[in-house]
Amino acid sequence: MQKKTITAKDIVSKFDITYHTLNYYTAIGLLPVVDRKGNRRLYDETVVEEMLKRISQMVSDGYSLGLIRKKLLEKGS
Repeated sequence: MQKKTITAKDIVSKFDITYHTLNYYTAIGLLPVVDRKGNRRLYDETVVEEMLKRISQMVSDGYSLGLIRKKLLEKGS
């Protein structure tokens, strides 16, 4: 089964986050790039959707991004 990929541009519009936020989440490892096509980064859409839901919930619960990163990456998510 092939992964459905999504571009950075599509993530920004579909999930209502900024490029800055997307770039930061990518840089700290929360949203892994699965492929590159020229200058475009491609992400696994299912992973992006799940991670953004989890991040949003943890932010709402009062966790810092540093702690969110630690918790999500420890679990191998």
